[in-house]
Amino acid sequence: MNNDIFKGKTLMITGGTGSFGNTVLNSLLASDIGEIRIFSRDEKKQDDMRHEYQAKFPEYADKIQFYIGDVRDIQSVKNAMHGVDYIFHAAALKQVPSCEFFPIEAVKTNVLGTENVLTAAIEEGIKNIVCLSTDKAAYPVNAMGTSKAMMEKVIVAKSRTVKPDKTKICCTRYGNVLCSRGSVVPLWIDQIRDGKPITITAADMTRFVMSLPEAVELVLFAFENGVSGDILVQKAPACTIETLAKATVELFDPGHEVKVIGIRHGEKMYETLLTNEECAHAFDMGNFYRVPCDMRGLNYDKYFTKGDAERNTLTEFNSNNTKLMTVEEVKEKLLTLDYIKNELADWGK
Repeated sequence: MNNDIFKGKTLMITGGTGSFGNTVLNSLLASDIGEIRIFSRDEKKQDDMRHEYQAKFPEYADKIQFYIGDVRDIQSVKNAMHGVDYIFHAAALKQVPSCEFFPIEAVKTNVLGTENVLTAAIEEGIKNIVCLSTDKAAYPVNAMGTSKAMMEKVIVAKSRTVKPDKTKICCTRYGNVLCSRGSVVPLWIDQIRDGKPITITAADMTRFVMSLPEAVELVLFAFENGVSGDILVQKAPACTIETLAKATVELFDPGHEVKVIGIRHGEKMYETLLTNEECAHAFDMGNFYRVPCDMRGLNYDKYFTKGDAERNTLTEFNSNNTKLMTVEEVKEKLLTLDYIKNELADWGK
């Protein structure tokens, strides 16, 4: 990535107290960036974060500014945007079971909150916005995925309303991020520590596998290379839940009991990063796929003078047909993560 893009600029991260925001801070704080603005509704997390970065990076901590607000409240969003150049929109309700029980809350944050952020950003003349979505938005079966699918529709529709040289709006879609907030791995480590069997939902359930730095890499790739209205995904590998559980157990307590508890509310057996329909016009960009916005208007008749017989040979990209990782490969991946390194050190391993 060309760090000069951020030289002297102000980056706002909505939902910035989460694992994604922390990883961005660790990546960019020591660069020539002017300011990183953390926008979130939880003052306790903001205070904890402030103290953490004052201790870790005392020479750079004054680059971080904290704004309390909620994406559901457009005025609080506008108040935080003055002087901002770029936005990473990460604020979301994303716990699948919670959203199943409170779906309207997912709509308020994920759909209406995104509409508020983009409306305010366009009015403020923000140059570049990357919104974070999820694999659960492709062929959604649960409230979280459905709300994120609608969020993506809002993003693409909004991108059509503004010239890209004024405000560029892109979307990234990615799957499970190991050891992020909501990841199952920290739960398993706690269960092993407490002497309880680790619980898995279904042994042959598959999920995409990526690290937090890889999630940030995808967002930065979209920031630099995306065209307004694009949805970008990374060609991530996957593994079964059983494989991930075995890898975790082998690292922390070989032979530890694994207990199958069954699928929770709204869960799928596999996840999809690109639908079959999106694959028809996706572009292969090496480690990434790019799905461009359909720029046609509603006057369809003028587009039907000539049919398009050519179709991309790519078909649905999901966690069953991507590369499936072995236990050893997952262990290697886990061992690259700071969270796992720190936990193993605490365990004296």
